[in-house]
Amino acid sequence: MAIMLVAVGLVLGAVFGFEAFRARMIQKSIAGLRNPPQTVSTITAGTQRWQDRLEAVGSTRAEKGADLSPQVAGTVKAIHFQSGEEVEQGTLLVELEDADDVAHLHALEATTALAQLNYDRDVRLLKSQSVSQQTADTDLATLKNDQAQVAQQQALVGYKSIRAPFSGRIGIRQVDLGQYIAPGAPIVTLQKLDPIFVDFYLPQQDLAKIRVGQPVIAKVDTYPDQTFTGTIMAINSLVNTATRNVQVRATFKNPDEKLLPGMFATVDIEVGTQKDYVTLPKTAIYYNAYGDIAYLVEDAGRDESGQEQKIAHQVFVKTGQTRGDQVAVLDGIKPADVVVTAGQNKLHNGSPVQINNEVTTPFSANPQVSEQ
Repeated sequence: MAIMLVAVGLVLGAVFGFEAFRARMIQKSIAGLRNPPQTVSTITAGTQRWQDRLEAVGSTRAEKGADLSPQVAGTVKAIHFQSGEEVEQGTLLVELEDADDVAHLHALEATTALAQLNYDRDVRLLKSQSVSQQTADTDLATLKNDQAQVAQQQALVGYKSIRAPFSGRIGIRQVDLGQYIAPGAPIVTLQKLDPIFVDFYLPQQDLAKIRVGQPVIAKVDTYPDQTFTGTIMAINSLVNTATRNVQVRATFKNPDEKLLPGMFATVDIEVGTQKDYVTLPKTAIYYNAYGDIAYLVEDAGRDESGQEQKIAHQVFVKTGQTRGDQVAVLDGIKPADVVVTAGQNKLHNGSPVQINNEVTTPFSANPQVSEQ
């Protein structure tokens, strides 16, 4: 019995000891499977001075612009311009064949001259009562009718000569010598490029922030490193009922004619007074449907070897305006907070992190495009 009890005790001790040993090994193995520290880039949050501004997109248009076309049909007899040249107001651009119209004009002028002679004779004879007043009145009416027909034919002949209605730059001609063109067919475009307008739209709630004469800054992607300064010229007196937006027109000096009608432009209007905001790189904000998120880096004490540990803490933030690579943070981040700027896609709340700032995140209010 004693031997049996001792044997049972040994077996039970071995079983329980093995289970305890296995539990310790599993625990150690699980502890070793913890996520390794993720390498991230960070920035220490600070404040910068911001000028509130309204941003909009619009299109450029000439102060004066027209697609020139004939009022009457005809065959192109002569072209007096070169594509792309500057022309003055009244410059003859295109002549249409007008021989038949000119001949008809001369015939009408001859008829009018005869009617003038008849009426002048009636006036002389009327003094001696050699002709009746009715005859004189009839000849006067005939004269005026003939004069009106001459004026009408002169206008028709004038329509065969297309002239520049204002000074500006000619575009690319759309007709050739000897070509028959119908009324309204495009011949060439004429644009006065200095000054030039930019038309854009703003929401109705921004109407109180703008006024005529207010400075405006415009950019076009054709010249990414250049800004154009102008002023608000007019604010439309009607708000679009479908979009609740109002049209605004700004005027810009364009002496070098870099801006052409039809260009896409972005517009900035500085409003209000300058304010200080916590400013971060745009890459520091993780945007999703549930809200804007940023990750703060916090100390998590020391590990068993005495090395400092850091973890990422997720916070919701409220963002404001952007400029260049920067975004203003209105709530959620305080100055001196250490914020993750790169590597957020590998993080979750409480992830251990390792900081490596050898490669910095772009953080410029006016980024420049590299030529390389």
